[in-house]
Formats: sequence, structure tokens, C-alpha cells
Amino acid sequence: MNTLDTEGLASALDQAARLEGMSGAVSLDIDGDVVFARAYGFADRAHEIPNTTDTRFALASMSKGFTALAVASLVTDGVLRWDTPVRSILNHDLPLIDDAVTVEHLMTHTSGIGDYLDEEDDWDVDDYVLTVPVHELSATEAFLPMLDGHAQKSAPGETFSYNNGGFMVLALIAERASGRSFHELIDERVFTPAGLTRTGYLRLDELPGDCALGYLHEDPTSLRTNVLHLPVRGNGDGGAFSTTAELSQFWRAFADGRIVDAATRDLMITPRSFDESEDLRYGIGFYLDLDGPGVQLMGYDAGVSAWTRFDPGTRLTSTVISNTPEGAWKVIGAHNRFLAASA
Repeated sequence: MNTLDTEGLASALDQAARLEGMSGAVSLDIDGDVVFARAYGFADRAHEIPNTTDTRFALASMSKGFTALAVASLVTDGVLRWDTPVRSILNHDLPLIDDAVTVEHLMTHTSGIGDYLDEEDDWDVDDYVLTVPVHELSATEAFLPMLDGHAQKSAPGETFSYNNGGFMVLALIAERASGRSFHELIDERVFTPAGLTRTGYLRLDELPGDCALGYLHEDPTSLRTNVLHLPVRGNGDGGAFSTTAELSQFWRAFADGRIVDAATRDLMITPRSFDESEDLRYGIGFYLDLDGPGVQLMGYDAGVSAWTRFDPGTRLTSTVISNTPEGAWKVIGAHNRFLAASA
């Protein structure tokens, strides 16, 4: 690959964000040195409070990377094993989960379990899909009624199928095995060693003033937020908030072995599967470029579209986050086209 024209990439991203009328933030940095950082649109439309480069945004499923790292650290410490049968910790809960499902199956989306939020079903991102009142979903055990009653879809280890419920089950077994709450585990095993002070699982009904509200519709005149569409506090399958700068700091901590050791890090970014829907490879908790060095996390939900990519060789972090469900994707597309043309 030729030397990357970062100024050209920044220009392409800025142009795409402006043409899209994006609401959110875009950033590029090399090993923490900012190349480009710009915010667009409003964090609060009703009060016309603009997004800034310091705004905290919801990450949706990007947060699955945090869950994966916390569980991996429990494996490193001997609290869990990759081949620990989930049933040995769930006991009689969630009886439809196959007895052969292991921690590794859940971490690699190969468990085959039925999903409470199956993305292969015909649903729109602004549908009301949660079957438990959202205000009750502040702790992991509260998700059990939603996770129950979904039949196994395929044999464990048979195929890759992206699974939100699998990461909620990971949160459950991590709590039960460690004796710590999910949010305590993430703080202690991911955020603290990475030095993240503005990243966390915030309640949607009491967001601090530096957070962007998530909007259901791209129309900037619509004031309808996502507060009734998502758990009041995120958990194993998503829902953390962060900034573009702290996501870069997260990647560098991960790459430098400050969250999990180098051997575990390398294991997690070794390709295991191929996700046809995303045209990307998948390791353990992380997406990987189809043909390239990048490690990726992405999120999509009511009021959220988010993506971040780290290149371990160049130490380039690229992040695009929007507080609408579609705002980020064309900007991400511009990024990927630019990289492809530069190869």
C-alpha cells in the first residue's frame, strides 16, 4: 500500500458528511495525533445544542468489543475457559440453549442459539422490539425474560450468525462466574486499564449534558428520540457511550496489551469466520477487514450508527459516529472507497 494521503482522506470524509447532512462526529488520528476531527448537526435538536468533537455518543453494538475483552480477561485469569459449557453456569435458566454451547461459541457468533433480537428478521430500526418495559432493563438479570423461549437455530459451531442474545448470555455468565456486576467488570477490566474516563454505560433517562440524544429519523426537524426503544441502561450486547478521542485511546490500549495480554489480543483478531452480510471477517468480538489489516467495531440501532477502525501497522484510527440510525454509513463508505483507491 502506498503512503496514505491522510489530508485527502479527511477531505473525502468531510465532504461526505456535509453532503449527507450527517449529525455526529468524524475523526482520524495516527497513534493519538489528531489528523482530522469535526462534528456536525445537533446533540439536542429541540434546544439547538450542536455536536462537538467532545460530545459523548451512543455506540450500540460497538460495545460488544468491551464485553468480549472483559470475558477474555476472565479466561486469562482462569475464572472461565473458552470451552466452558454455558449450561454449567446458567443451570436451569434459558433451557432452550444447547448443552454443547460454550463461551467460545458465544464470543464468535457460532453458538446457533435463538436470538431475542434477530437481525435476520424483518424489522425496522425504529420498531418497538423489546418485550420487557425498557425502564426495567438496567441490570443484566432483568434481561432473562427476553432471552428465554427462543429455540436453537443451528448446531453449536456449525455456522456464523450474528447474535445479540449471545452477548447478553456472555454478560450473564461473566457476572455469575466472577461475582461482579457486568458494569463493574467492564469498568475494572476494560475502561480503567485503558484509561477511559468518559466512556460508560449511561442511563438514557438521565443523560449528562455532554451526551448526544439519539434521534429515530434523519429529518433534522424531528424531535423523536430513542429513549423508549432501547434498554434504559446498556449491557452485554451494546449501549455504552464514548467520544471519538476515547475510542482512539481504547484501540491503542488494546493494541499495546494493556487490556488483555498480547497473546489473547492476537487470538481475538485472528480470523475465525466470514460474515456475508457485512462482507467482513470475524475474530473473537471484533470484525476484521476482508482484505487488509484493519480491526473494526460497528453499531446500528434506533438513534445510532457508529463505526471505528484501527490499523495496527500505521496506528491509524478512523471513527464515524452519528446520533441517527443512517447518518454514518455513507461517510464510512467514502472512507473505505478512499482506502481501496489508495491501495
